[in-house]
Amino acid sequence: MSQLVAIVGRPNVGKSTLFNRLTRSRTAIVDPTAGTTRDRQYGKVDWSGRDFSIVDTGGWVVNSEDVFEGEINKQVELAIEQADVILFVVDAMNGVTDLDDHVARILRRSRKPVILVANKVDSNDWLYNVSEFYALGLGEPYPVSAVSGYGTGDLLDEVVKDLPEADGDDEQLEEIPKFAIVGRPNAGKSSLINSFIGEDRHIVTDIAGTTRDSIYTRYDKFGFDFYLVDTAGIRKKNKVNEDIEYYSVIRSIRAIEASDVCILVIDATRGIETQDVSIFSLIQRNKKGLVVVVNKWDLVEDKSQAAIKHYEASIRARFAPFVDFPIIFSSALTKQRIYKVVETAVHVYENRKRTVPTSQLNTVLQEDIAAYPPPSNKGKYIKIKYITMLKGAQVPSFIFFCNLPQWVKEPYRRYLENKIREHWDFTGTPVNVFMRDKSKD
Repeated sequence: MSQLVAIVGRPNVGKSTLFNRLTRSRTAIVDPTAGTTRDRQYGKVDWSGRDFSIVDTGGWVVNSEDVFEGEINKQVELAIEQADVILFVVDAMNGVTDLDDHVARILRRSRKPVILVANKVDSNDWLYNVSEFYALGLGEPYPVSAVSGYGTGDLLDEVVKDLPEADGDDEQLEEIPKFAIVGRPNAGKSSLINSFIGEDRHIVTDIAGTTRDSIYTRYDKFGFDFYLVDTAGIRKKNKVNEDIEYYSVIRSIRAIEASDVCILVIDATRGIETQDVSIFSLIQRNKKGLVVVVNKWDLVEDKSQAAIKHYEASIRARFAPFVDFPIIFSSALTKQRIYKVVETAVHVYENRKRTVPTSQLNTVLQEDIAAYPPPSNKGKYIKIKYITMLKGAQVPSFIFFCNLPQWVKEPYRRYLENKIREHWDFTGTPVNVFMRDKSKD
């Protein structure tokens, strides 16, 4: 089940700092200026064997001079609507404010699990201020310091406890590939799905998804058998003022997490945009297979090989350093290369499941290592003795046993990954390269 946690609260309570702390990143911009966070940030959190998606939202404001106030507040409301658990962040230094009361009333109406986070408890002196937040009527406040990390472990324990467990319906789905059609609005996702299904709907079965908003559509024809993971049915028609770009990303989180391979649809008439890169980043963080489909190719005037190569180079440059994925130029309207998309998605799924015998790994890769050994460090040489593939991993994962694993830097790991991809077909799927101390084998 895909699980989403939203961080909400008024401006300057430390939401972005908490986001960075929980995701162990510096993705969100942190600045004392109110209203810094306007574009939403998305990340992954892994705690106690559970992982979930998390979204940072802008500060809730009322009657401010910020021209973006209305859009920020709408996006906060959308995050609350879609989240499984909400982290309501308040400032322990300043105490309860009118804006805190306003947000608390909204959260109480949502009937979602809400965890009250009293941030900026940077010393024991501020612990005494935490108790006044009981007045918000949202239960026990959790004192934390997003800057130092104080209390975040207990907070994550509570988050994991409140997250819904995987639905038993998932076990009823057959072990066949699950493909998600994702992309920004108006890229042609729905048209692509309609082209896949065609008129023969009698051999397509809709199965209620394990998440409340993902629908699995069984596709079983022309020798293929897989589920299409679609979220098209979750939009509420009465939400005419919603932020479409933001909502599409929230929906994409659900579809991506429920899939094995993501088919990322790009509009050929508009080229690759920031929203495409954001969705690609979500696919990468979730370690899913990837097929890029440049849709509406029938509307492009210049279809020469030079134009195609230029388009491919632009896409790979924006998605770097991961560039080993297929790109297909198609048209959902004319059904140009539609079945090539299906064939490629199945091939990427097979690549994710590919295993390489240990003997073959060592025979082939030891020659590449001998030809270009790891750089020495302070006169000491790194010797890679043994290579194996990790069984049961989410994505193809390779373990290199050596004497000084801590000295193997990222450029050499990338060299090893490139050599793996050169010898075996792992197109479209992420590959993990781990270095381990041979003495601990």
